[in-house]
Amino acid sequence: QVQPVESGGGLVQAGGSLRLSCVASGLAFNSVTVAWFRQAPGKAREFVAAISWSGSSTKYVDSVKGRFTISRDNAKNTLFLQMNSLKPEDTAIYYCAVAPISTLLTPTPSNYRYWGQGTQVTVSS
Repeated sequence: QVQPVESGGGLVQAGGSLRLSCVASGLAFNSVTVAWFRQAPGKAREFVAAISWSGSSTKYVDSVKGRFTISRDNAKNTLFLQMNSLKPEDTAIYYCAVAPISTLLTPTPSNYRYWGQGTQVTVSS
């Protein structure tokens, strides 16, 4: 069974930083596309960032460009999201998503097969 597990969420003041992690075992992690999504209360799930199997290609939603960095450590089956200059509007549950294969860096949730339970990020003003 593939069950991504996120960690690293918490409460932080605006302007602060957090680093999210996601460990995904049970698959060939080093050959698949992975991504971060988020969902704020009352809103649809939103794409945040994606990274190719090698880490050489990344994609971000415009609202986080220059503030967030997605990366991966294939030797440890781990995905990261470094979040700097956090804003109250970044408050959401953040989900790790794993595609079944190496795909284009798509922002479409249905292209990702495995999802974590999420980790809460709260940014106070």
